[in-house]
Amino acid sequence: MSDENRFINIEIKLADQENLVDTLNRTIYEQGRRIDQLEAMVAKLADHVRTLRDAGQGPLNERPPHY
Repeated sequence: MSDENRFINIEIKLADQENLVDTLNRTIYEQGRRIDQLEAMVAKLADHVRTLRDAGQGPLNERPPHY
């Protein structure tokens, strides 16, 4: 294998690695955004449950009447 072919192969591998790193960075960014959304949703649901409990809406784990 000539030196020129070796350099071409190295450049191809480097370009592939750069593409992979960019793809992984985008994936991590999107996952971080989704985690933030889910954390906000959980906080909102927790507030809603607290509001229902404090408003006296009845026990949250009340057994159905057929028991």
